[in-house]
Amino acid sequence: MTGTNKAGMAASDAYTSIDEGEIARFSAIAAEWWAPEGKFKPLHKFNPVRLSFIRERVIAHFGLNAKSPKPFKGLRFLDIGCGGGLLSEPMARLGATVTGADAAEKNIKTASVHAMEQDLAIDYRCTTAEELAAAGERFDVILNMEVIEHVADRDRFLVHCAEMLKPGGLMFVATLNRTLKAHALAIIGAEYVLGWLPRGTHDWQKFITPAEMEQGLAGAGLDILEWQGVSYNPLLDRWSLSGDTDVNYMALATKK
Repeated sequence: MTGTNKAGMAASDAYTSIDEGEIARFSAIAAEWWAPEGKFKPLHKFNPVRLSFIRERVIAHFGLNAKSPKPFKGLRFLDIGCGGGLLSEPMARLGATVTGADAAEKNIKTASVHAMEQDLAIDYRCTTAEELAAAGERFDVILNMEVIEHVADRDRFLVHCAEMLKPGGLMFVATLNRTLKAHALAIIGAEYVLGWLPRGTHDWQKFITPAEMEQGLAGAGLDILEWQGVSYNPLLDRWSLSGDTDVNYMALATKK
């Protein structure tokens, strides 16, 4: 129901997975990334559960010290489709060397200014997955969160992301399932009834079933380690991990 991170991709061979309409849509509201009660309010609500999931899985996978204030020190992270930096900043605070990439220049400007105000050193770039992969960039962890449902060619996007993942590295992918339940909650409910998101934020046809995600990740040379559903409790106004992947879900994958 979030789906508010953005990334598009462009390449020298004229291939691009950028969806220009999506870039324009998110550029128009870039200044509101860090407003908890603004247009990205659902993402602020959603952030704690995904941050906890990322922290726990990275620490377990790499055998890190969970008690350290900076357990990610020595790891290089890519936050692809970083938006305003809602994931990049916490990763930097945990000690990671972070590159945040987004195809929308306004997002990168917003993220860069906010990081500077927080005295955080984050390598923000207005670039694409194709360009980063072509440059030979490599990362221990790739955060591919709420972006894949906005690209033009998800399978090729996954291939370029996988190219940048080091052997033994982790890639987190979060998106929405293409179910009637997701259409009812993430589009009709969140956009039209409750007004949590601007109308037109999501295109149900671009939602991705777990089977499609599994095929795309396998085609990119990645092995899935875990599936995780994420559900919203309206009574508690809180997101939590669950076994329900009908709407929001995350996949954790690695490269052998």
